[in-house]
Amino acid sequence: MRTLVTGAAGFIGSTLVDRLLEEGHQVTGVDNLSAGAPATNLESAHRHKGPGRFTFVAADVRHPELSDIVAGSNPDVVLHLAAQIDVRRSVDDPQHDARNNVLGTINLLEASRRARVPKIVYAASGGSRYGAPATLPATEDTPLDPRCPYAAAKVAGEFYMRAYATMYELAPICLALANVYGPRQDPFGEAGVVTLFGSAMISGRPTTIYGDGSATRDYVYVDDVVTAFLCAADAPVTTTGTFNIGTGVQTTVTELHQLIAAAVGGARQPDYAEARTGEVHASALDPTLAGRVLGWKPDTDLSEGIKCTVDWLRAVLDARPFALAHV
Repeated sequence: MRTLVTGAAGFIGSTLVDRLLEEGHQVTGVDNLSAGAPATNLESAHRHKGPGRFTFVAADVRHPELSDIVAGSNPDVVLHLAAQIDVRRSVDDPQHDARNNVLGTINLLEASRRARVPKIVYAASGGSRYGAPATLPATEDTPLDPRCPYAAAKVAGEFYMRAYATMYELAPICLALANVYGPRQDPFGEAGVVTLFGSAMISGRPTTIYGDGSATRDYVYVDDVVTAFLCAADAPVTTTGTFNIGTGVQTTVTELHQLIAAAVGGARQPDYAEARTGEVHASALDPTLAGRVLGWKPDTDLSEGIKCTVDWLRAVLDARPFALAHV
C-alpha cells in the first residue's frame, strides 16, 4: 500500500511511519519541522531497508507545493496528522491555529482531490470535540461542543472531510483521539502530562497539579492509536465517518501521578495550585463503534504504557530538554 503521512516527524506520526514500514508499506512523510524531531523520530525510518520505501519531504500542508507532493507519491491513502496541537496557543492566537488546522486541512483535501486519492484518515480531537458532556464516556452521538479555538478548528476539519466526501467521493475516516501518550511525546500542556510528570520525577524536580487532582482524562497508548490508523487505512472504501479512539476509562490526575511515581520508583508529593479557568473537568471516549466497524480496541493497560514511556524517558532525558512539570 502506498501511503502519505502528514506530521510524519511528530510523536504519533513518526510512530505510525515506523509501523507502516515494518508492515511492508511504502511511505511518503511530510512535515514542516516546526515541532517534530526528525533527527530522532525518523532515524529508524531512514535506516529502513528497501529502495524507495521511505521518502521524506520537508513541506508545509498550507503551501501550494503540497499538490505536487501528493500527486507525485500517488498514495492509496493519506494519513493526516499534521496540526497545531497547543490548546493554549490556539487561545492566544486563534488565527494561527485556524491557518494550520483549517486551511492546512483544506489544502490537503484539495491536493487529494486533484490526485484522485481514494481515502483519507484524519486525526480528529476526541478529548475536546464533545466539551463537557453530561454522560461519560462520550459516544459518537454525543453533541459536539468545542470550547476553544483548537477544538473548533479540528471539528471544522471533520466537516470539511464530510463535504469533500459528498462532492468528490473521497472516503474520509476521522479518528477522534483521546489523550494519547507514549514514547517520543514532548510535554506540551495537558496532552503531554505523562512525559511532563515522568521527566520531572526522574530528574527530582517538583510537580504541580492544578485543582484538587480529581479532574479526569482518557489516556490511550500511542501504539494502540497507530493500530487504529492502520485499521482505518485497511477498512473498505465504503467505511466512512468518525470513530472514538480511547479506552472509555477515566483516570484522575492524582491517580496518574501515583502510577507514574510507581513506575519511576518513587517521587515527592505534588504541589497544588488553583484550577485553570475554562478547562474541562472530565473526559472519556467510548470506543465501541471503532471496535464494531474498524475491528479496533485498546490493548495497552495504562500502568504498562506508563512503564514503557518512563523507560524511554530515562534513555533520552539527558539529550532532550523538558519543561517544568505542571498540569
